[in-house]
Amino acid sequence: MAKYSYEFKKMIVDAYLNGEGGYKHLSSVYGPTRRDIQKWVHNYQTLGDEGLLRSRKNDIYSFEKKLSVVELYLSSEISYQDLALQEGITNPCMITNWVNRFRAAGPDALRPHKKGRKKILDKSCKNPKIVPSEEPSVDTSAEYVKELEDELLKLRIENAFLKELRRLRLEDEAKGSDVTFPESCINSCHSCSTAAASST
Repeated sequence: MAKYSYEFKKMIVDAYLNGEGGYKHLSSVYGPTRRDIQKWVHNYQTLGDEGLLRSRKNDIYSFEKKLSVVELYLSSEISYQDLALQEGITNPCMITNWVNRFRAAGPDALRPHKKGRKKILDKSCKNPKIVPSEEPSVDTSAEYVKELEDELLKLRIENAFLKELRRLRLEDEAKGSDVTFPESCINSCHSCSTAAASST
């Protein structure tokens, strides 16, 4: 996201407030997105010139402040933007971050945590010895491969058995579908067909 100077933002906000165009028009003329311009106008209307200034310092909010803002957001139907304006926070994304962290890990995620490396408590243990693992990886993998080969053999045997069983079942069904007619029925049908042929 591009960073714009206070003067540039103020010029666009003034243009909007003077009726020189809407968000879309000003966006096409000056370049920033409509959303950015809308945010600047809201910030200016709520916080004045401070709403347009980029904070050069990192605002540090207490755990209690973060928690109250998150609870306010979750218990009401207010947008991040409106809540930021209401609480005097110039960056609504910060509230989004707090809410996401709260949902993922609870209130403790909002507590400040120290940055940097952790201190080593026992300085006598500067070069810890690496203890080799007791299980040799080659034997384990060889055993695992053997187990897989055995399982594959079992599955092949089972597959062959099921194929043969299916073949036999299909054979039986084919034999059962061949309807055999008694000799008397065949003769009577034959005589009927010859009589019908001679009458025509």
